[in-house]
Amino acid sequence: MDNKVRIDKWMWAVRIFKTRSMAAEACKKGKVTIGGVTIKPSREIKINDQIEVKVPPITRSYLVTAISSKRMGAKLAVDFVKDVTAQDQLDLLVATKVYGFEARDRGTGRPTKLDRRLIDKLKE
Repeated sequence: MDNKVRIDKWMWAVRIFKTRSMAAEACKKGKVTIGGVTIKPSREIKINDQIEVKVPPITRSYLVTAISSKRMGAKLAVDFVKDVTAQDQLDLLVATKVYGFEARDRGTGRPTKLDRRLIDKLKE
C-alpha cells in the first residue's frame, strides 16, 4: 500500500473508471469533486476523503477507505472504496432506466412504421 497517490490513479485502481486517462479527463472536465471543490487529476488523496463523481443523470459518492496505486480485481477493490451514494440518487437512476427507453425483445429487429406509431401513442 502507498501513503500518497494521485486521485486519477486511485479511481482507476479501484475500478471507478475503466482507464486512467478517463479518470484524468473526468477531473479536468470538473466531474470529480472533493468537499464540493473541483480537483485536478494530480490531487493526492487521503483516507476518509469523500469523492463525488458526476455520472449523468446522478452524482455518485465514494469514501476512500484505503489507498493503492495498483489496479486490482473487483473483489479486492471493495476493501479500498465504499459507495456512499445517497438513496435518492440511486432511485433516480432506477427511474431513468425504467422510463428512459422502450424495451424490445432481442432479435425482433427495428420497429416498423406501425410499431413506431403505437410506441409514440403509448408515450403520450
